[in-house]
Amino acid sequence: MHATGTTWYSRRPGALVIAICFATVILDGYDLVVYGAIVPALLDYEPWGLDAAAAGLIGSLALVGMAVGALCSGWLTDRLGRRRLVLAAITWFSAATALCAVAPNAEVFGLLRFVAGIGLGGVLPSAIALTVEFAPPNRRQLYNSIIHAGYSVGGVICAAVAIWLLPTGGFRVLLLVGAAPWLILFPIALRWLPESPSWLVARGRLDEARELAIHHGLDPETLTAGATTSKVRTSEIFGRYRRWTILFVLISFCGLLLSYGVGTWLPQIMRQAGYPLGSAISFLLVLNLGNVIGTLLIASVADRIGSRRAIPIALTVGAVSLVLLSIPLPQVLLYVLVTLLGFGAMGSQILVNGFVAASYPSRIRASGLGFVMGVGRLGGIAGPYAVGLLITAELGFQWNFWFFAAFAVIAVVLTLSLGRHPDERTPTTGVPGRVAG
Repeated sequence: MHATGTTWYSRRPGALVIAICFATVILDGYDLVVYGAIVPALLDYEPWGLDAAAAGLIGSLALVGMAVGALCSGWLTDRLGRRRLVLAAITWFSAATALCAVAPNAEVFGLLRFVAGIGLGGVLPSAIALTVEFAPPNRRQLYNSIIHAGYSVGGVICAAVAIWLLPTGGFRVLLLVGAAPWLILFPIALRWLPESPSWLVARGRLDEARELAIHHGLDPETLTAGATTSKVRTSEIFGRYRRWTILFVLISFCGLLLSYGVGTWLPQIMRQAGYPLGSAISFLLVLNLGNVIGTLLIASVADRIGSRRAIPIALTVGAVSLVLLSIPLPQVLLYVLVTLLGFGAMGSQILVNGFVAASYPSRIRASGLGFVMGVGRLGGIAGPYAVGLLITAELGFQWNFWFFAAFAVIAVVLTLSLGRHPDERTPTTGVPGRVAG
């Protein structure tokens, strides 16, 4: 089931594991972003008769499914393990995406997008956990950022394929392209993706975990040391951390509304602004390219000035970009603004998650981050539908950018309103200095 003996990657512990996880997240990103790429074609598809509000609702259904998948992933991981969950999830969402390609009507299509979302939401937590576990200890944050960037790499690939195939092949072809990589990725993952050693330790399979750890260059002693956990009361995050928890939820809500709303509707908004289909989709490619760059670079900025300063700066860059996008400008300048939007407003969400996790003590960190991300997902669900309603109201494409900019500004204000960390004892020392990076 697992790789044995001397292999090409034995000199680089976990290299193939990380590569498989990266490819998995790329596929995950493609199959989520593909909806934003095909929305213009769906609105033009006369047999279904979709308006923008209905298209926005379908976009939100996939995100509802992602929320369900993310909520179930922890329970399923406890029982199946991370390896089997990744294998099951990529099979699940690839099959659902393939079925979307042959959906007979909008109702079935929307249901299948919800089903696909369940698998899409279940992949990322396990892929990140496996990556961090098998990465060299001094490079775990780097590889964590790379895995997160895989989502946007999938978006870039999706947009490029859409520019090439959508005008002639239609939306169904793009969905089939999104499902096809499973034929290659699944056999590779089945053969070479190992189980999490820490998961094996937690289930008493110590010899198997030790052998796997040694084979991949991990320190087996650290597995045993981290195997003991204590039960955490979720109510602790509403004790002394109540104010920060509430603000974190609101910041995450705004950030995810912005990320998923823009990702779903940018091509159609640019089409409203007068750009032909190919050019409109090219903005989606640039957006995701900016997100890739932002994900990889914004962490280094935060290391220098602290996440607490970097987050509002990035969101401000995004807000300014959104306002300027509502003004008629040369297309080259619009590409620059969309790149900055991907870099700032969307890339900042990675920093938010890291900042939230670092702001709680270790005993409640998982509960705090899980709660913030879970409730914050409501913003991601609301974004596509809300913008669909705006487009249906025919207020002009500028209103969509102003709508997104407003939430970016709200997120900036909320971040600046955090105040002193609950564990900080003096104005000059304490936790904020520790968690800011």
